[in-house]
Amino acid sequence: MHVGSWEAGPRVAAIASVIESAKRLGINPREYLADVLPRLANGTTSEVPSLTPAAWLRHRSGQPAA
Repeated sequence: MHVGSWEAGPRVAAIASVIESAKRLGINPREYLADVLPRLANGTTSEVPSLTPAAWLRHRSGQPAA
């Protein structure tokens, strides 16, 4: 399913991948997305690596960046 356009398929796959990564790491996807999406919308591309589920979890648990 492409949800309205041919470009939607890869976008849906990317979103599903992020959500499943969060779940695999034991992160509540709603909590993660509620925190990350506003920062992603207002941030720079250099900040994106710090917003992955794994980096977000490290930051939340107080562990140093890998």
